[in-house]
Amino acid sequence: MLRLARAPNIAIATLWADMLRQAGYDASVQRYFLGAAAGELPPDQCLPEVWISDSAQEAGARELLHQLQSAPQRRWACACGEIVEGGFESCWNCGRPMPA
Repeated sequence: MLRLARAPNIAIATLWADMLRQAGYDASVQRYFLGAAAGELPPDQCLPEVWISDSAQEAGARELLHQLQSAPQRRWACACGEIVEGGFESCWNCGRPMPA
């Protein structure tokens, strides 16, 4: 087994592992429940980790993970004047849908 990355939280680690599995890599999340020990253990040692089981797949898995980590974020201006960032498809201020 080979560790690919530490994730900032369980949600991100699970997303990365799921995307790797969908691409054909045997990925798993380790330290899934260790966050509860933060304080007793150093916080950086409690972060969830993404691992793959076949080290021969390391290059491809790292490339895919890099693509996932550096995906561009959407940013659009709503008619009400708000700037909406991230994956939102409607304005948080007025509820208008993202323009086509």
